[in-house]
Amino acid sequence: MSTDLSIKAFQEAQELIPGGVNSPVRAFKSVGGTPIFITEGEGAYLTDVDGNKYVDFVQSWGPLIFGHRDESIEKAVIEAVKHGLSFGAPTIAETELAKLVVEFFDSIDKVRFVSSGTEAVMSAIRLARGFTSRDNIVKFTGCYHGHSDALLVEAGSGAATFGNPSSPGVPADFTRHTLLAEYNNIESARKCFADSDDIACVIIEPIAGNMGLVPADKEFLHELRKLCDENGTLLIFDEVMSGFRGTINGAESITGVKPDIITLGKVIGGGMPVGAFGARAEIMAILSPEGPVYQAGTLSGNPVAMAAGFAALTKLKQNARVMAVLQTRATRLVEGMKAEALACGITMQIDVRGSMFGFFFNEKPVKNFADACNSDADLFAKFHSGMLSEGFYFACSLYETGFISTATTDEMIEDTIKASAKIFKAITNG
Repeated sequence: MSTDLSIKAFQEAQELIPGGVNSPVRAFKSVGGTPIFITEGEGAYLTDVDGNKYVDFVQSWGPLIFGHRDESIEKAVIEAVKHGLSFGAPTIAETELAKLVVEFFDSIDKVRFVSSGTEAVMSAIRLARGFTSRDNIVKFTGCYHGHSDALLVEAGSGAATFGNPSSPGVPADFTRHTLLAEYNNIESARKCFADSDDIACVIIEPIAGNMGLVPADKEFLHELRKLCDENGTLLIFDEVMSGFRGTINGAESITGVKPDIITLGKVIGGGMPVGAFGARAEIMAILSPEGPVYQAGTLSGNPVAMAAGFAALTKLKQNARVMAVLQTRATRLVEGMKAEALACGITMQIDVRGSMFGFFFNEKPVKNFADACNSDADLFAKFHSGMLSEGFYFACSLYETGFISTATTDEMIEDTIKASAKIFKAITNG
């Protein structure tokens, strides 16, 4: 398989774009080699500039639950474009999509649309701070909530729970209000509350997808909900990735834990840039222009994105049973790969939530970021490279989740498993 044109394209991109990419994970730094430059997506397939075709298990990092170029979404976008790209004024499309989102989530009475997941989370935290009149927040190591300053944190020294900046350019003063806890460890969350009586909110991915797929334990989430209630703190579920992917009605529908605020993105834009945050009416009432908490965006509620999102969620609503089919296929994929790995003496940990799947080359189950970091990164890199050469496109980081789309057929799943057997044998044979 030749990738000469991708190599050339990457060299040219590096002259003009930092690292040659507009989002760091795309650079293939953790798996080696050159990123593949894509020219087209169709259904479950990607085609690169060299003409190579891949079964796509990334699906634009989640949004494309119906695959690339879904006919109904494409039609909705083209029709919207005919009427204009952006108006900076209200449209009925915003209300139509809002109705759908509210219908799916019991915890949401009202929703505000923005243009990205990062913006949704940043705004949700501001809303929580405004509602509680408190400053501090709690997040969990390994959960990614976008690249806003207060959330780019790493653990403090010693036993400290307050975070330090994890990126140059982030002032320490911006992260001193962020406390860090360990995912699936309620005692670490309790310590945060022991260290501060000024916690506005706890934010968590109830189905973590940014340290690989690591769902939160139900008991842990129930205890976290109780802890927030005891301290007058709001609980935010970040479902930018898992919304309409892990389950059609949100993590609350499978955990029984009701959050105060939910952030969304990806699927609700059907492939267009979009984000959203929603809550019960009492909380949303303090958001400008109803209340004093300010948030705004020129392209918020963009009519093209609203059209794409409405088409995607409408199709999902009409075909809700497809979630079970997607989960069955995702389960078959990872169970099949695990069996082939074990046949070669390689241990894999696997998990599935709806159309999301994850796997780790790890001897032990993965419950948090520290566990994930103990996975075999070199083995993952070899696996990724091998599968790419066989025509299967997986996320280029062991800390990312994979996705099944409705365009992913049973035959594709079986072909992927067969290819994984070949790659595992090649790896073990040196």
